[in-house]
Amino acid sequence: MPPRKKTNGDEAAPKTKGRTPTKKATSAKRKPPADGVAKKGSRPRSKAAEAPSDAAVERGTHDLVIVESPTKAKTINKYLGHNYHVLASYGHVRDLPRKKRKGEEVAGVRIADGWVPQYVVEDPDDKGSKGGFRRKTPRQILDEIKQEAAKANRVFLATDPDREGEAIAWHIADELHLDDSRTWRITFNEITRTAVQHALQHPGQINMDLVRAQEARRVLDRVVGYPLSNLLGKKVTRGLSAGRVQSVAVRLIVEREREIEAFRTEEYWKLTALLCPQETKSDISYSRNPSGSKIFARKKAEADPEAEAKEERAEVEREKLAESDSPQDVERAPDLTGLPKPPKGTLDAELAKWNGQDFRITSEQQADEYVAALSDASWVITKLEQKERSDRPSPPFTTSTMQMDANRRLRFSADRTMKTAQRLYEGVDLGSEGPVALITYMRTDSTRVSSDALNAVRQHILATHGQPYLPAQPNFYKSGKSAQEAHEAVRPTDLSYTPERVQSRLKPDEFRLYSLIFNRFVASQMMPAIDAVTNVEVTAGPGLFRAQGRVEKFDGYRRVLPSSRGEDTQLPPVRDKQVLDLLDLFESQHFTQPPPRFNEASLVKALEKEGIGRPSTYASIIETIQKRGYVKQENRRFFANEIGKVVTDLLVQHFKDVMDLKFTSHIEEDLDKIESRQMQYEDVLNEFWGPFSQALKTADTEMPKVKGEPTGEMCPKCGQPLVFFFTKKAGRKFVACSGWKKDGTGCDYVKPPEGQPDAPKLSEEVKCPVCGKPMLQRFGPRGPFLGCSGYPECKTTMKLTADGKAELTAKPTEYVCEKCGSPMVIREGRRGPFLACTGYPKCKNALDLDADGKPIKPVDTGVSCDKCGSPMIVRRGPRGPFLACSAYPKCRSSKPMTPELAEKLKGSLPAAPPKKQVPQVEIKETCPECGSAMKLRPGRKGYFLGCSKYPKCRGTLEASPELLERVANPPPA
Repeated sequence: MPPRKKTNGDEAAPKTKGRTPTKKATSAKRKPPADGVAKKGSRPRSKAAEAPSDAAVERGTHDLVIVESPTKAKTINKYLGHNYHVLASYGHVRDLPRKKRKGEEVAGVRIADGWVPQYVVEDPDDKGSKGGFRRKTPRQILDEIKQEAAKANRVFLATDPDREGEAIAWHIADELHLDDSRTWRITFNEITRTAVQHALQHPGQINMDLVRAQEARRVLDRVVGYPLSNLLGKKVTRGLSAGRVQSVAVRLIVEREREIEAFRTEEYWKLTALLCPQETKSDISYSRNPSGSKIFARKKAEADPEAEAKEERAEVEREKLAESDSPQDVERAPDLTGLPKPPKGTLDAELAKWNGQDFRITSEQQADEYVAALSDASWVITKLEQKERSDRPSPPFTTSTMQMDANRRLRFSADRTMKTAQRLYEGVDLGSEGPVALITYMRTDSTRVSSDALNAVRQHILATHGQPYLPAQPNFYKSGKSAQEAHEAVRPTDLSYTPERVQSRLKPDEFRLYSLIFNRFVASQMMPAIDAVTNVEVTAGPGLFRAQGRVEKFDGYRRVLPSSRGEDTQLPPVRDKQVLDLLDLFESQHFTQPPPRFNEASLVKALEKEGIGRPSTYASIIETIQKRGYVKQENRRFFANEIGKVVTDLLVQHFKDVMDLKFTSHIEEDLDKIESRQMQYEDVLNEFWGPFSQALKTADTEMPKVKGEPTGEMCPKCGQPLVFFFTKKAGRKFVACSGWKKDGTGCDYVKPPEGQPDAPKLSEEVKCPVCGKPMLQRFGPRGPFLGCSGYPECKTTMKLTADGKAELTAKPTEYVCEKCGSPMVIREGRRGPFLACTGYPKCKNALDLDADGKPIKPVDTGVSCDKCGSPMIVRRGPRGPFLACSAYPKCRSSKPMTPELAEKLKGSLPAAPPKKQVPQVEIKETCPECGSAMKLRPGRKGYFLGCSKYPKCRGTLEASPELLERVANPPPA
C-alpha cells in the first residue's frame, strides 16, 4: 500500500452510485464537540496533558504505536524495542459518504442540525474515494488496530504533525472508542531515534482545535464541490468537477491565457556602443562590419535554429530569475539582444537617456537618426561607481519553495516532488543500517530550524568548507504570517548522511531531491556571496550610456548551491573623466513580449501569494485541473482549454464570492482562526452557506445550458439538428447529432473538426497488406491514419509517416483474447511488436511475441501478488523484465525481478529489444544544468540531447531542427 496522498479537498460529483452505510460500514453521526470536550476516544482539548502514570491499568507487556504508512512504521520499529508494536492506518480510515441520505442537504453533511458530518467506514468491497485498490480495507485496518489495542498497555497515536494527521488520530480514537486513560497523542517532525523517544516521553492529547479546523475544511469543500460539480454536469457536460480551490486555480490560468491572447506586440529598438580606452585601442583586434551593426529580431531575420535554442534557454533563465524574491536576481537576467561578445579590453554601454529623458524609440528609422546624431560625438566617462554587493542565501525549504525549486532545477512536477519527499521522510533502506528517515516532515510553511540542527550544520560547514564560510551567528529567516512555528523547515535529519554517502541506496529521483534539500539547508547557514560591481556612465553628446561589470569576489553559499547568476562581466581598467573610443554602435530590434504562461513553479508561487489552498495541497490541485481537462501542459507550460474557459466564465458570473481570490484566502484565514479559537466552527460555515446556497438556487435557473446548444445545421446522416457538446478528455467542444442518447444508442454522427473531410477518403494508392482492399484515410485523436475499407471484418490500420509513407500499425491475427473473447492484433510498440486485444480500452490484455510472431505464454514464476494473491507474470519493461500482477488493470502491483528468479527463468524471459544505433554527429550545445557536454540520445518521440554526466546530472535539451536534419542526413564518411 503506498503512503497516503494529501488531497486538496475539492470534491467532484460522484461518478458511481455511493453505497448506503450498513451496520458493517458504521457511520459516526457526531462531530468534535464545540465545547472542547472530546467524547468516546477523543482527548479533551482544554485539560492539560499528563504523562501516563504507573498506576495505569496494565493490559499487556507492550505499547501500541499507530502511524499512517507501513514504510514509516518499519522505520520507527527500528528505534523501538520489543516492548512496542507499530501498526499503520494507511491514511484516512473514514470519510464523508458519497451518496446523500435522508436529512442531508449535501452528501454526508446535516446542515440544519448544526453542520453535523456523517462519517462512514468504507465497505470491504468498496474501491474508496480515489478509485484505488488497497491491500486492506479501512474496516479491516480498524479491526486489526482494535484487536491490538485491546492487548496493549498504552496506545500512542503518532499520525503526521498537521491538521490532517490530527484529524486521522481523532477518527481512529473516536471510531474504536479507545480508552482515554490509555490513549495518547504524540508528534515528531523527524523520524529519528531521538525525536521518537522524546515524543514517547512527552505524550499529549489530541488537539481538538486542529481537528475542528480540518473538519471545517473538509465540510466546506464538500458543500462547495458536490453542488457545483452537479450543476456543471447539467449545464456543460458530465464528469466535470468544481471546488473552492481548484476552480480558482483554473481561473488564474484562464486569465493569464486571455492576457496573452489580448496582448499586442510593440516594436522597440536599443542602441549599444562598443567602447574601449583610447590608450589601449591599438592593442585590440576589432574590425567593424557595417552589415553586422544592425541586429534584427527573429521576426525579420532568417531562422537560425542554434541561435533560437540559445535564446529560448536564456528566456527560461530570465523567467526563473524574474520569479525570484531577490531584486539582484532580476538584474542578473541574461540579455537577449543577440549582441556579439565584447572583445577583451572593451565594454558594452547601452543608451539610457537622451537630453535627460528616458530613451525609447519604436522604429528602425528613428534608430538610424540617433546613430547619425552620435557620429561626431566624443565619448567620456562622467560617472564611475564601484561597490560590493552582498547576495544572501535563501532560507531552507518550505513545502512550496521545495516544489518550486524542484520544478526549476530538476524539472519535477509538484506531485513527483511530494511523492519523492514522502519516501525520504518515511525512511529509505540503507542496507546494514536498515530504514533511515533522511529528511524532516515535508509539509510545512515554516523556515524555523531547531537549535540542535543549527549547531550540527554550523559544525558541518566549519569542517567541510572552513571558517571563511561560517557566519559569526546563525542565519535566521522570517516565515509566512500563517506558518505554524511548531514545525521546522524541510531539512536533512542527520548531516552525516551526505548525498554522496547514500547515493547507492537511493533511486535517481530520491538522490536528486535529497541533494537539493541537503545543499539548500547547508547553504542557508553559510556566508553571503560577494560581488564586486562597477557601474559606469558614459556621455556622448546628448546621450547617456550605461555599462555594468560584475566579478565574484567570494563565492560564499554558492560554493554549495550555485545560483542562476550569469557569467562575470569584466570591465577593462577605467577611471573617471576618461576619454573612450567608439569601436562600433549596434542597433538591435526588439518586440515586447506577453506575460509568460504559468509553469508549475510559477503557478505554485501564485497560489501561495494569493493564499489559495495550502502548500500540501498544491500537487493535487495541479493534478486535478489537468485530469478534468480544464488545462493542459505543453513544453512545461500551462494552456487553458476551451472547456476551462467556459466553466470559469460560468462560475465567475454566478458565483463571484467562491471564485474571488480574496474570498478564497479569507476562508483560509478563517480556518486558521478556528485552530486558534478566534472563531467557531459553525460561524465560519454559516457565514459562507447563506449567500452560497442562494447563489446555487439562482444559478440552477439562470445559468445557461451550453451543452446541446443548436448550431443551425442538420445532421447529414439522419436529418436531426446538430448541437454543441463538450469533451472533458480533449478539453474542447465539438458538434454532434442531437439524436444521440445517453445510453449510447441513436445517431452517432460527429462532425469532423475544421479542415478534415466529412467522410473517410479512399486511398487507391495504398492497399491493405492483409486482405488487399483499398485503405481509407481516417482521422483519430492523434491525427490522420489509414484503416482498411473492409472494416470491421478486417481491422488493419496503418500510420502515415512525416514523408507521407504508410506503415503497418495493427495486423489482424487468428488469436482471440482469453479475457474478453475479442480478436487480437499485432501492434508495434516502443519495445517492438506485441499482441494486443481489440477490446481496448475496456480490455487491456497484451502478450509479447517470440521471433516467429507467436504469443509467448505467461511464465509460471511461482510468485503470488502481495496485494490480491493472483499469480505474478513476467512483463518486459524499458529496463528489462519485471514481475507484474496477472490481474492488471484491476490490480497494478509490480516488483523487480530478483537475480535468483532471473537465473531460474533465464531461458523463458522475453528477449531484450535491440538497442537503437545513435548516429555520430557533432554536438555543440552544453548542459543547461551543469555546463557539461551534451550527447545525442534516442527517446520515445525521437532524438533529444542529454547530459554526458548522466545519471549524476539529468539535464536535457530538445534537439534543434538543424541537428535533426544532420541526424537524418549524416555527412559521408
